[in-house]
Amino acid sequence: MAASTPPARPARGGRGARERILRAAGELFYGRGIHATGVAALTEAAHVSTRTFYAHFPTKNALVEEYLRQFESDTPLAAEVVLDREDLLPAERLLAIFDPGEVDPAAPLRGCPFHNAAVEGAGDLPAVALLVQQHKRAFRDRLIATAARAGAVDPEGLGRQLAVLFEGANALAASCDNPAAFTDARHAAATLLDAALAAAPAG
Repeated sequence: MAASTPPARPARGGRGARERILRAAGELFYGRGIHATGVAALTEAAHVSTRTFYAHFPTKNALVEEYLRQFESDTPLAAEVVLDREDLLPAERLLAIFDPGEVDPAAPLRGCPFHNAAVEGAGDLPAVALLVQQHKRAFRDRLIATAARAGAVDPEGLGRQLAVLFEGANALAASCDNPAAFTDARHAAATLLDAALAAAPAG
C-alpha cells in the first residue's frame, strides 16, 4: 500500500542504527544484489555515517552474513514457515512450499536470498557459502522429516526430490521473472507425493 507522504527521515547514527543498517541490507541486497550494493548506498539508505556503519559491522561481508542469519531467526522464509503450520496435514505442507504467495507485478522476482548469495559469492565468500550450505541442508532435512510424518515409504528420497524441485522452481522463476515455475513444480511434487504415499504399506 502506497503511503500518502514519505516516511520521516530517521536521525543519523544513534539508537537503532544497527537495525536500520540491517533493514537497508535486506532491501538492497535482495533487490539490487550484494555486489551491486556498496557501503555508500547502505549508509545512505540506513541514514548512518560510514563510521557508524563500521562500528557495527567491521566489513561489508560481515553484514552479508548477518543479513542471511536474519532469515533463520527474525524473518524466516515463507516456504519454511509453512512447514510448521499445524492447520495443514504433513502432505499438504509439502505441497504448500510451492505456493509463490503474493507477487508484486511491478517488482522482478528475485528468488531465494541464500541461492542469490551463493551465486554472487562464487566461492570468494567462504563464510557466506557455509551459511548457505547449512541453511539448504537444514531445509532439506525438514522436508525429509515432514515426508516421514506424511507416511512416505522413502521419506529421505522424497525429501531430497522435493528440495531439488523447490530450488529449481526458485531459480527458474527468478531467471524468467515468472512465477509459473512454482505451479509446474507443485504438479510434479504432487505426482511424487502420490507415488510415495501409494507405495507405503497400509497402517
